[in-house]
Amino acid sequence: MTNEDLFVQIENLRIKMVRVGLSKGFTSVETVSLSERLDKLINLQMGLLTKISA
Repeated sequence: MTNEDLFVQIENLRIKMVRVGLSKGFTSVETVSLSERLDKLINLQMGLLTKISA
């Protein structure tokens, strides 16, 4: 998986999370689950960027 692939996935998931948050509430189980998935993708991306810059 490339950094660009991750960027696209992160952006799509972020948009989905915001939409779900606006419709179901930002503390709903679904919104929180999407947020946790988003955190994992961002951490993965940061790991890749750290390896690239090292």
